[in-house]
Amino acid sequence: MSPLLSIERLSVAIGGVTLLDDISLSLDRGQILGLVGESGSGKSLTALTVTGLLPLIGGRIASGRILFDGTDLASLGPAGLRKLRGGRIGFVMQNPMTALDPVQRIGEQIDVVSRLHLGLSGEAARARTLDLMGQLRIPEAAAVAEAYPHQLSGGMKQRIVIAMALAGEPDLIVADEPTTALDVTVQAQIIQILTGLVRERGLALLLITHDMGVVAQACDRVAVLYAGRVAEERAVDPLFERPAHPYAAALIGCIPREGMAEGSLKGIAGSVPPATQFPPGCRFHPRCPHAVDICRTERPLLRETPDGGLVACHLAERIAG
Repeated sequence: MSPLLSIERLSVAIGGVTLLDDISLSLDRGQILGLVGESGSGKSLTALTVTGLLPLIGGRIASGRILFDGTDLASLGPAGLRKLRGGRIGFVMQNPMTALDPVQRIGEQIDVVSRLHLGLSGEAARARTLDLMGQLRIPEAAAVAEAYPHQLSGGMKQRIVIAMALAGEPDLIVADEPTTALDVTVQAQIIQILTGLVRERGLALLLITHDMGVVAQACDRVAVLYAGRVAEERAVDPLFERPAHPYAAALIGCIPREGMAEGSLKGIAGSVPPATQFPPGCRFHPRCPHAVDICRTERPLLRETPDGGLVACHLAERIAG
């Protein structure tokens, strides 16, 4: 059976600059795929492309395709994309503070999704809204539905954004940094809610984050992006136990662990280069402690790991070994 979402050799450009380069990923129902990497790696751009919002930032698909349940999203016009987005594809935006309309009541913002995509009447839509709010552990849902966004906490706003993503009965949820700016306790609650929904309803979740700890807690597979390319894509346990790409290893090394000695937490020297200054060869080589001459001149192609994953590194066997 074909995957629900299949991104095939996707390249995305803005103007004459290619920001995503030959990305391939797949995701099926009941599965959580984590998309990780530092800022500038291309995570949010991938989310905008999957949800059909790329034109809003002047972007275009330069090559490749995105298949959703067998349909090439690039072949759909604006009306077709609007029907999918909010309906079969739910989008949890990065910042709940700006994702909500400040002058519209909370309940109305959730109601409109099920009215548009499910054809519910006003009364039925409100009943569905209150039911979703209850499932998301929002206390006094009826009172919260009458509130305005500024009257709610950040964690409560995030739950509302998730309710909006669920209101159209989606098959796929794209969650772009859904725990950003939330405290640790609320982060854990939001991740628990999302993972529970995937398992209970058989949804597919593309979870975009820079937090490897969240990935370890929630995901089945993880794709590590660096400078617009996939560096490694594997099941979570093998990747955390023995990462094959030095960038994946460096990200895992940034996770704080219980009992760590003070000052032992590692960082990654340097930063992701801007898209106009991507280096030749492996794009991570200027920051990589293992880089050799071939890394500086030849692009490493994705190849299969023994456990069925993929890695793009000339030295993968040495790193993982």
